[in-house]
Amino acid sequence: MDFIAVLVISACFFSWISAKYHHHNQDKDKELKYLLEPLVYAEVTARRGHAVVLPCVMKFKPPHYRVKWTKIEPPSQGVENIVLITNGNADKQYGSVGPRASLLRAHNLDVSLRLTDLELEDDGSYRCELINGIEDESVIIRLRIEAWTEGLDWCNAGWLSDGTVNYPVLHPRPACGGDLLSGIRSYGPRHKTREHYDAFCFTSTTKGSVFFIPGPFSFAEAERACKRDGASIAKVGQIYSSWKFQQLDHCDGGWLQDGSVRFPIINPREHCGGIAEPGVRSFGYPSKSLRLYGAYCYR
Repeated sequence: MDFIAVLVISACFFSWISAKYHHHNQDKDKELKYLLEPLVYAEVTARRGHAVVLPCVMKFKPPHYRVKWTKIEPPSQGVENIVLITNGNADKQYGSVGPRASLLRAHNLDVSLRLTDLELEDDGSYRCELINGIEDESVIIRLRIEAWTEGLDWCNAGWLSDGTVNYPVLHPRPACGGDLLSGIRSYGPRHKTREHYDAFCFTSTTKGSVFFIPGPFSFAEAERACKRDGASIAKVGQIYSSWKFQQLDHCDGGWLQDGSVRFPIINPREHCGGIAEPGVRSFGYPSKSLRLYGAYCYR
């Protein structure tokens, strides 16, 4: 399977910041009656693949109540993104996150949400809402998924499996979306057929490697050249993988399986694209009949 980066799994950790809370259906904040303000942390940071607990604890139980966990940011299109609802006796999970969601129930008043097998798209804000029909109230917890901390710092936006377009930034800079905080920048859901972006792919292993054959070749000639060497023309994910993990560094543009022409740079230099940062450079999608480029092959 192709991939751009392997997201290494490690233990989650918490960031300690002042908590924020919101009273349900009111314009201004109000002192909570039933729920405890999360005094220790209102933002939790974890890494992809691990489990995390989003804290929500009651001061006491009203006679009749429900607790509803909802993902509120980024918003889903058209419907409320409910994760789990409980009446204190039975729980019901909803949506794509639901099968990985449960209540911690560390004690009788604990309605904290536990999420397992964290995914990149789990990043966002979650609301724990106590509903009793009279004085509904809620607290909001921010969950940050640290996928980019393993070195994935990429200015090109790419598709994710949920139909959103994102890119991870470890080192904010003006040329890469502005001097904002590091994190995952999102364009939100995009049109899946009219709009074109790169793609972020995932796998846990790679067995082969990418190598370069000098041209000049047309696209068809590049395919044949790779085949003569017992290889196939490389895919985009394979050249990114070899650049990232095998330190592939080559200044010459070469054909890839999708019809694009690219070259990988580990050590930037003036005569090799003129860009000061390492990366995989692209010449776009030239006519496949042009005999100007070499071939990147995978074996």
